Amino acid sequence: MQYPFEVQPLPYEYDALEPYLNQEILHYHHDKHYAGYVMKLNELLKNYPNLQNMTLPELLIETYELPNEAKTSIKNQAGGVYNHELYFSCMNHAECEMPTDQLAIAINSSFGSLDQFRAEFASAANSQFGSGYAWLILSDKKLEIIATPNQDTPISPIVTPLLCIDVWEHAYYLQYQNRRSDYVENWFNLINWDFVGARYMSLMKEA
Repeated sequence: MQYPFEVQPLPYEYDALEPYLNQEILHYHHDKHYAGYVMKLNELLKNYPNLQNMTLPELLIETYELPNEAKTSIKNQAGGVYNHELYFSCMNHAECEMPTDQLAIAINSSFGSLDQFRAEFASAANSQFGSGYAWLILSDKKLEIIATPNQDTPISPIVTPLLCIDVWEHAYYLQYQNRRSDYVENWFNLINWDFVGARYMSLMKEA
């Protein structure tokens, strides 16, 4: 997908993630915040025809192509689009099964167990100061958990995000107020392991 970028619809209904995320949050998060990043990214790229054939990953990885006067703004808006699209895709309308097959093996190998993965991922999400994300990434064929501030995206020629949780307050405040840890704990019930597993397998085949 290239300029002009379009707002991608949710892959489920707005009330599909209840009771863990209510539809008020999803309307606000998807239709206002995410859509706002798409709009602002298009506004920026309108002034740079030479960038309009670049995909989102290319805008975030090939930052040497971005003009100095707009580099930070383009990275912020492109990150906001990429991060939100992955976040919404990583969730499902039904309580999901455990990861299976090769992803399950990789998680056990990297973290010891699924429970330990959850503990480390929750710690990364809850300890991120202020706004940001926690991520499960594939880095040089290895799984890692990291956190990033704001709309930074951990993507490079050897790093691809597999899964992320948005810990900006707008992702949970209307339902959880300041109880980020409750939001994070409940979010584990929403992980779309089929999506994450397929993403992992696709990347491993390419490697």
